[in-house]
Amino acid sequence: MMPYIQVKNVSVNFPIYDNVHRSLKKTVLNLTTGGRIAEDIKHHKSVKALDNINFYLKEGSRLGLIGHNGSGKTTLLRVLSGIYAPTSGKLISQGRIASLLDVSMGLDPDATGFENIYLRGLLEGLKQKNIKNKIDDIAEFSELGDFLNFPVRTYSSGMMLRLAFAISTSIDAEILIMDEWLSVGDVSFNVKASERLNALVKKASILVIASHDEDLINKICNRVIRLEHGHLVSDEKIKKN
Repeated sequence: MMPYIQVKNVSVNFPIYDNVHRSLKKTVLNLTTGGRIAEDIKHHKSVKALDNINFYLKEGSRLGLIGHNGSGKTTLLRVLSGIYAPTSGKLISQGRIASLLDVSMGLDPDATGFENIYLRGLLEGLKQKNIKNKIDDIAEFSELGDFLNFPVRTYSSGMMLRLAFAISTSIDAEILIMDEWLSVGDVSFNVKASERLNALVKKASILVIASHDEDLINKICNRVIRLEHGHLVSDEKIKKN
């Protein structure tokens, strides 16, 4: 069956449990989420990060999300990736999803590089046989050599990012979720990483990417949604010259 994503009346609220420092929290939450402070009938405070979002993506969809910081882009990406559950509404999807939102998330600092490859593969739902078949490619791509036998806590931030990127982009997926175009490591490695990202984007049946770079969105997407304070304010096709 063909992959698809259906977002139906999706809203996401973040509750504020402690109202003692409400004015400070309101300032911080507005800066970080861009949402609106709401209040239910029991006077519980919350931030509405997404408000009644609707759209449908099918095979061939290349959706770009744009909007100011705090417009709801990252929250929506996390809903699509299954990290956040909607407060109301429904997310219905079909197809394996690869999420490149925070590639370093989930690495165990006390485990070796090789052990982390297995751990991340298992978290992605892969069988041990599938993970074993990918190890050589991941190791070669990361260029970490013998460091893969050492705990990740001994790595520099750049080495950790290389490993995480190599693992995350090795997963075969029909739906690709990205927050900005990833930049990894030094110039030579970044060129290789960009080539792999391009290949992933071309291979994916559905792409969703959030970016401040509207030129990038116009280049790789065929549809663009603009968000403002958790609201979907426009949904347009991108015309190619």
